[in-house]
Amino acid sequence: MNRPPARYAVVGNPINHSKSPLIHSLFAQQTGEALAYEALLATAEGFEGLAGEFFREGGSGLNVTVPFKQAAWAMCRRLTPDAARSRAANTLEVREGELSGANTDGIGFVRDLRDNLGIEIGGRRVLLLGAGGAVRGVVPALEEESPASITVWNRTAERAVELARDFGGSLAAASVEELRGRQFDLIVNGTSSSLQGGLPEVDAAWLASGCCCYDLVYGDKDTPFVRWALDNGAATAADGLGMLVEQAAESFRIWRGVTPNARPIIRQLRG
Repeated sequence: MNRPPARYAVVGNPINHSKSPLIHSLFAQQTGEALAYEALLATAEGFEGLAGEFFREGGSGLNVTVPFKQAAWAMCRRLTPDAARSRAANTLEVREGELSGANTDGIGFVRDLRDNLGIEIGGRRVLLLGAGGAVRGVVPALEEESPASITVWNRTAERAVELARDFGGSLAAASVEELRGRQFDLIVNGTSSSLQGGLPEVDAAWLASGCCCYDLVYGDKDTPFVRWALDNGAATAADGLGMLVEQAAESFRIWRGVTPNARPIIRQLRG
């Protein structure tokens, strides 16, 4: 008798926009792996219970998206170095009876910038907008690329300070006032503003010559942040679709032991 396909899912809020089920189904077709992948909506109060129930019912792996990555990290008994350092997890599975968490966001982010867009991070001045789980997830991989500096701004200043403290001084928190007169080579929007069709607090004066702007959020058309960047002279501006596919490929590798080719999937989704 044939076994049912292994069950995987992504959980978040909102979740209807997620392309993860399509991406993983395309990976399965590409690699010949048998799996089923769905999207699950959770509330802040219900996330932990939903995740626990998913694994008790035989789920093989869970991706976690906004706003539950830090809650997922707190649930895990085992953590990869990136997840431990970022205090955020986006890829869960049960190993030897214990919930294990990884964070593939940073790998996906760097691969999309460096390998797909041709943007080098080394020696660049980086500004991160936001201090939630999405930003936390990319910091360890950013650090490994040796940027000249990493600065973080958040609407709630205390969260930016906390983020800087958690990473031991490798990045510095700054207020909007402290950003006046400064310029950056790479500006990353890690806030959820694009999901609501808005912009974070931004200033065109921050864009250095040749600046790249990157939105960790993706959509069917340019996000407000990408449109703002292009309208204000950024040399390159991209949304997070490439990162989404690249981080999904790393999650797939962790779960299935097979690394899919992300590039044709990115091209297909871009249309």
